[in-house]
Amino acid sequence: MIQMKRIFLTGASGCIGHYMTEALIQETAHELFLLVRNPEKLQIDYKARPNIHLLIGDLESVGQFKELLKTINVAILAATSWGGIKESYEINVVKMLELINSFDLEICEQIIYFSTASILDHNNQPLAEAGKLGTNYISTKYICYTKLIDLPIADKITTVFPTLVFGGEENKPFSHLSGGFSDVVKWIDLIRWFKADGSFHYIHAKDIAQVIKYLVNHPPSGSRIKQLVLGNKVITVDEAITQICTYLNKRIYFRIPLNIALINFFITIFRLRMEDWDHFSINYRHFVYKAPVTPATFGLENYCTTVDDILRLNQIPKKTNITN
Repeated sequence: MIQMKRIFLTGASGCIGHYMTEALIQETAHELFLLVRNPEKLQIDYKARPNIHLLIGDLESVGQFKELLKTINVAILAATSWGGIKESYEINVVKMLELINSFDLEICEQIIYFSTASILDHNNQPLAEAGKLGTNYISTKYICYTKLIDLPIADKITTVFPTLVFGGEENKPFSHLSGGFSDVVKWIDLIRWFKADGSFHYIHAKDIAQVIKYLVNHPPSGSRIKQLVLGNKVITVDEAITQICTYLNKRIYFRIPLNIALINFFITIFRLRMEDWDHFSINYRHFVYKAPVTPATFGLENYCTTVDDILRLNQIPKKTNITN
């Protein structure tokens, strides 16, 4: 029998946050404390049962709840800053570490901290370039993660590293990828003629929510550093393009290798703005990790596993007539 827990969650108004909060409300009886800056952004029924509480605030003002934090059994920390370097560092590093240190060592059994797979190398170790060249978001996530091991509560922390995240629907905000996925379909007639050397993992926000719900009820044990990369099995860029074309019934007659020189040509022609991290990513190409997990890893059912699933869930109709 699963024991009732007091759960503190940040980032509930985001894409992943909506799916996690909904799963915890509908599929558990745990008491929830949701830290939200603007309750109007919540598109889920947080009044579905009586033991759900909204805490109005953000990571900068979370200190006002310090007495409550001492009573929390599980913390799910998904809130983040995407702003400038000063704001990102203050929120993603300074305030995040302060928050993690606010939980009671005896009462808190688990802290689930959201990082990003972008800060890891192929062996799931910190990628130095992420700290040196990463965007404000990536570099501050790198800094925060490298500091977790030194915290007194380090052995209670489970760090999750989402790969490329899809998600969003009528009553949930879209992830950055899902929000722009229609552009991929729009440009597929051009994209299909190029062959790219690259590979990646992806996962749907609803599958992330199922993994987090499982971790809440079954805290990991063992090593001092507990980390999980969240993603389906690796897929190459060419495989993804082929599967999209198959779904849309578009033929691929041949492909032109998309080498660095040609990429730089397109960057120049289209006057694309490239940051240091963009240049690094073009050369790194294979964002691949060891032992990525999905709900199926824990004996649960996956919601989104294939490229077809992504297209279908993004309400892109499957074509039956072959087009050139």
